[in-house]
Amino acid sequence: MDALISLLRENAALKPSQLAAMLNLTETEVEAKIKAYEKAQIILGYRTVINDEKLGLDVVRAVIEVKITPEREGGFNRLAERIAKYREVRSCYLMSGAYDLLVEVEGSNLREVATFVSEKLASLHGVLSTATHFILKPYKEHGVLMTNNAEDQRLAVTP
Repeated sequence: MDALISLLRENAALKPSQLAAMLNLTETEVEAKIKAYEKAQIILGYRTVINDEKLGLDVVRAVIEVKITPEREGGFNRLAERIAKYREVRSCYLMSGAYDLLVEVEGSNLREVATFVSEKLASLHGVLSTATHFILKPYKEHGVLMTNNAEDQRLAVTP
């Protein structure tokens, strides 16, 4: 993986001047590479990881296992892309194994998520079944630990 992409994946808030110093490039070169990645749709966006609990936000998140019928010409793609366009959907992945899609959704309350699943998702032509799992507490998100406990509490590796 390109070193610039690797650094941005770890911390998209780094300024071009900081990236240039880390990569031994000029700031202009870094800016040009970033613009080229954006134009080529290699970089699609930038995200901030927010601790909703610290903000006092009541957010309900769930992951949903979805079994679907593949379409003759489009396979899973057409229905997966349709599901991904709903505003409640944060992520949508094609999976191997017991189900076809893993859909992560978010709502302001349990009823909103349940309504999405029952009225929008499960009622789509081609959706065979859903299994909803509510997220109770995040410990790590997008590579970021959700606690600021600085002490390393990993288990020691012993022979």
